[in-house]
Amino acid sequence: MTEPGRHIPAPSRDGRHERGLLARKWAYLLGGIGYVPLTHSRFETELTALLDVVCAEIHESGQEHSPSLEAEGARLVELNCASGQALTVTMGILGKGLLTLPEFQPAGEFAERVVGVLGELAAGMLVAAQGATLAQQETLKLSLLKAVRDAKYELRTAQARFDEVALSSASGILVADLDGTLVTVNAAAGVMLGHAPDQLTGRDLFELVHPDYTPVLREDYRALLAGKVERIKQSQRLLHRDGEPVSVSLTASLLRGAGGEPSHFVTVLEDGTELLLLQNEINRQALHDVLTGLPNRQCFGTRMETSLGRADPELGVTLLRLELDSFAVVRNGLGERVADQLLVTVAQRLKSVLAGEKALLARFDGAEFAVLVENAPDTPDPVRLVHELRQELAEPTYVDGHGLALSVSVGVVNRPAQDREAADLLRESHQALRRAKANGHGQWELSHPEQNRLDRETDALAAVMPGAFEHGDVRARYRPLVRLADGAVHGMEVLLGWDPPGVGALSDRSCRRLAEATGLMLPLGEWLLSTGCRQVGWWRQRLDRDLRLLISLSPHQAADTDLLTRVVGVLEETRFPAERLLVELPMSALSADLGETRDNLRALADLGVRPVISVGGLGEGALAVVADLPVHGVRLDGGLLDGSAPDSPVAGLLRELPGLAHRAGAEVIVDGLATAGRARFWQATGAELALGDHCGAPCGPDELAAAIDDFGWRTT
Repeated sequence: MTEPGRHIPAPSRDGRHERGLLARKWAYLLGGIGYVPLTHSRFETELTALLDVVCAEIHESGQEHSPSLEAEGARLVELNCASGQALTVTMGILGKGLLTLPEFQPAGEFAERVVGVLGELAAGMLVAAQGATLAQQETLKLSLLKAVRDAKYELRTAQARFDEVALSSASGILVADLDGTLVTVNAAAGVMLGHAPDQLTGRDLFELVHPDYTPVLREDYRALLAGKVERIKQSQRLLHRDGEPVSVSLTASLLRGAGGEPSHFVTVLEDGTELLLLQNEINRQALHDVLTGLPNRQCFGTRMETSLGRADPELGVTLLRLELDSFAVVRNGLGERVADQLLVTVAQRLKSVLAGEKALLARFDGAEFAVLVENAPDTPDPVRLVHELRQELAEPTYVDGHGLALSVSVGVVNRPAQDREAADLLRESHQALRRAKANGHGQWELSHPEQNRLDRETDALAAVMPGAFEHGDVRARYRPLVRLADGAVHGMEVLLGWDPPGVGALSDRSCRRLAEATGLMLPLGEWLLSTGCRQVGWWRQRLDRDLRLLISLSPHQAADTDLLTRVVGVLEETRFPAERLLVELPMSALSADLGETRDNLRALADLGVRPVISVGGLGEGALAVVADLPVHGVRLDGGLLDGSAPDSPVAGLLRELPGLAHRAGAEVIVDGLATAGRARFWQATGAELALGDHCGAPCGPDELAAAIDDFGWRTT
């Protein structure tokens, strides 16, 4: 039942087929539970339409309350599909089946929406069922009132009419006089309480209530009789014949005589077991991962607080954060279904490893899991525990004929202080996991308080850096690019500089690392290029010299698909000559062929810009890429010579590098030049240009201009 004029997104042809199969399975299972007042084909059509509405709500997933789902829940109640078993089947079929539909892939991104929409549908069913109960109670009340009013004239007819209504009702009905003595009890009430109706007639209504709740219920009935409330509606516990408590939903109201005076209490009972099962199922789905059935992040955090409080004070707990390496490769290469099945298998294997421990296992987002172990004397130490987990996950598992085995990165917090908060420990385990992943696949890291402190400080700086940039606190700094042959200034390198309060001056490398962490590097890099072009352009005009501008790119910038657009825009805006711009790209990005890096290098060269490659290591292989690309220059790390004698093997190898670059058609820029002796060494190797403290430390444009005036740097 859809709202008029409401658009329901249509799935693809394959998606329509998958929906149809899911609706058919749903109809088959519901049809076998109880009586449905429709032919099977008509019932399947109804459920198909209802499934379309559910899918549409998942796609929209923005409404806090959905009238459509409320209407569909009411329709299921009309079709006699609101029993506890029917609700369990509906939640189970849709909870699993929806996440296998092509339109809801990847499943991790839609799981929360599916849970929310199913909760709305279940709530709609619950509201409709309660509404039907109230409507039935109101109908019964009117019927009983009419019967009482006509009692002096048609007592037998009214009694027969009441008996017909009461006997045909699936709800328990208790009619008591104003003292609480039961005068009428129907069969349904007798079944709930384990008595024949005539065994209950004449007994005190409040004798049937659990003693813990009797005083409160008596007060409620007195308030009803006094007119303070029009109706009582509450969950209640009655007593079965065998003494066991019976959970019911109780609704009570007054019957009034012809003059409007109270005459009887009418109490309607609904078996609360099915409603309780439904509520428990909704709560379970809200706190558990739909795919694996494991607790989710919210549930894990709550249970973790309890575990920390009861853990052995000496042995404590061990918290592990695990993430499957290269899980995206499986998902993108083999599809969502295979990836989901792999996650299910991983969850089962983690359970098997932890079977002998008092452990809580949860799935967080994507391919990330968490484990909390309450340590016992025989609990393995973290090294052994991590080894066992990695060894188990390394065994191939077969999904659709594919043998899959992924390494896992692990962050560990071992035996933290007992007074630590769960949120703090989760953050520390995440920091340890980040460090493990930074070291490569299949690594693990133990949480260290000092390293955690440093990580938090770094993250805090990264978080506030965008604001500092917006307020102009991040500045451009410059250092001279000098020709080794004659010491003349060939150009300027533009660098990032920032002095956060209480931290001190940060280097260009530190600024770039922080900016990369939050995605700030792209706009910051474009600003740095524009600022450098304007400043060096001004120096070129003032000194009437052909100064170059050197700017380096991070791997993220080098792979940016909009890099050429950004560079062209800055050059046009600043009117800086493209052939005077040296743009340095990291060798790591070219070697890994990240994104558009190689295409960007060629495009920059076609534009007239001079590409430079930064080479951090030794060996001919590091320069092999230069021969295949239009590279103008190679930047070498002069610090490799530090601590080496002039006749050492390292020095001998370094002497060969400029020649290799020259044979590839590139000039050589040496960075980190600290002394005059190092300058002579590199000049002898044939290197052309140099940067470093010996040539000039990074400083602001005003300081650099003063140095030019004071020391008269020669320029050509």
